[in-house]
Amino acid sequence: MRLPRARLDKLHARAAALAKLREFFAGRDFVEVETPLLVPSPGLEIHLEAVPAGGGYLITSPEYQMKRLLAAGFERIYQVCKCFRANERGAHHSSEFTMIEWYRAFAGIDAIIDDTEQLVADVCAKVSNHPIARVGGRSIDVTPPWRRMTVRDAMREWGGIAVDGTEPAGDLVAAVRAAGIDVADGTAWDDAFFAGFLARVEPAIAALDHALILEDWPAPLAALARRKDGDPKTALRFEAYIGGIELANAFDELTDAAEQRARFGDDLRIRAERGRAIYPLDEKLLAALAEGLPPSAGIALGFDRLVMVATGADTIGDVLSFTADEL
Repeated sequence: MRLPRARLDKLHARAAALAKLREFFAGRDFVEVETPLLVPSPGLEIHLEAVPAGGGYLITSPEYQMKRLLAAGFERIYQVCKCFRANERGAHHSSEFTMIEWYRAFAGIDAIIDDTEQLVADVCAKVSNHPIARVGGRSIDVTPPWRRMTVRDAMREWGGIAVDGTEPAGDLVAAVRAAGIDVADGTAWDDAFFAGFLARVEPAIAALDHALILEDWPAPLAALARRKDGDPKTALRFEAYIGGIELANAFDELTDAAEQRARFGDDLRIRAERGRAIYPLDEKLLAALAEGLPPSAGIALGFDRLVMVATGADTIGDVLSFTADEL
């Protein structure tokens, strides 16, 4: 098999990006760690399906094991690893993909925003000599700081939809319909939210000529995140976007074991109601939280997507050595 010159160039850029990110984390005193890819509990996120393997599951994220390392005494850790999510294929999705995940103990989410903005700028500059991302033929300056916007403001400004996370599902369905979006009766709260988000907010983000930190998510959409002090309706979560491509998802980590167990129970109930696979609770993670996880923040950033925006690739397959169809 011979690869086109353009794809070979992107794979060389991928290698340069990987070297740059390791240099970046070494410069900020992070320790690179490795955790298992095969685990008994792959996570309970409502919209993700894990890949069964060897009597367990391939990880959808290394989050649980990395939090256990924080609880064991590490303060700044990162990992570059393969993750797996069933039934994910598309221009920006692959069932097997590479994740960069990092955590800071004794730090808040603003420190993670700073890391993210500078890492993306450094990688883009390594690839093209300038802190410029390229998406859909457009050049987007990713020099920090990036614009920050709350989810509620984005839904209101771009969708005409008021949402705070406490309204009944029926009320949110009505609000989404009033914005001209077709949503069926009986739609769950989160599905109604994402109907509005995907129809109105994501296209608006895609049209921006700058990078965006979308922060302060409604609490029901962040089962692993801490609530904002004085505002329990809001979770300390952000997503990072460039040209409509979601690069990363971050939390100020929930450290309360009892609260985390209750939220896991809610997720399991919802998965059962929707006929999704039921996975075991990670009791060792909960035990680590009970023993004491320091105040921490962390993030998962898609490395393949980072290489896409750094090189101007149109699809995730353009930055992979082999796509699923080529195996």
